[in-house]
Amino acid sequence: MSARRTTRVAASLAVVCLLGLSGCQDDAATPSDDPDRVVLEPPADGAGHTHAPGQDDPTTVGDGTTTSAGGYRLDGVRLPRGTDGPGGLSFRVLGRDGQPLRDYTEEQTKLLHLYLVRSDLAVFRHLHPTMAADGTWSARADLGSPGDYRLIADFVPAGTESTVILGADVTVPGQWQPDREQPTGDDGVLKVRVDGSGTVGPDGRLRLVVSSLDDRPVTLGSYLGAAAHVSGFRTDGDDPRGRTFVHVHPYGAPEDGEDGTVLTFHTTFEKAGDYRLFVQVRVGGLLHTVPVTARVAGP
Repeated sequence: MSARRTTRVAASLAVVCLLGLSGCQDDAATPSDDPDRVVLEPPADGAGHTHAPGQDDPTTVGDGTTTSAGGYRLDGVRLPRGTDGPGGLSFRVLGRDGQPLRDYTEEQTKLLHLYLVRSDLAVFRHLHPTMAADGTWSARADLGSPGDYRLIADFVPAGTESTVILGADVTVPGQWQPDREQPTGDDGVLKVRVDGSGTVGPDGRLRLVVSSLDDRPVTLGSYLGAAAHVSGFRTDGDDPRGRTFVHVHPYGAPEDGEDGTVLTFHTTFEKAGDYRLFVQVRVGGLLHTVPVTARVAGP
């Protein structure tokens, strides 16, 4: 399991790097310039977030569909009002005492992971905002298009072993049409496919295969202290705002297969159905975000 570290954040400002839905971005920064970048070539044996057999993640409070859970609440959520370039977003997390939460435990190298996703799942952003002294989190985001969005905050309050996942729905004004296209599983450079299916339960396994376009294994760098970062949403159901957020963790080191690099993930799916997964990996210094669809079978 990944190491956690409790930190109290001083006031600061930062511009947060955006991840496109299916493209990749040049990341020529050195590790000291980019704290997310720890390139392992080849990846160290057992590097990243792992689980021993039968070992579960800490308890999760909330599923990203509500603004409050377990006594914690999102407050003052603001998204950029336009889509013609980067704009500011901000929010606070209120603790069980009703005051802004300021103490967090680091998870996967960050105090808080922030996700922005449009209701049709065609726009996805994974950000790492900065917290000011008054407990306000802020970042810069370029959404690219208007629509109905959900902001999801994923964090571990200091002094607890629970991951809290809160979500708030916000509309970015403007004309837009839902995108009904299914993901192709590649971004023009890398391919990602699901090997088999996931299963409902607290200690499931899901296998993903990452490869070049001609089905060759790739050398994975490290992103957020692991070989890959995968988050997603259940796509079933009539109300897109009720889509459950899921976050899965790598289990063990990557393995080279016949048609790509195989990653195994520990899962805790609670419901069967189809899930849109956003797979983030770093190859050759470039960070890729590739959407794929995974089927999760019932017990």
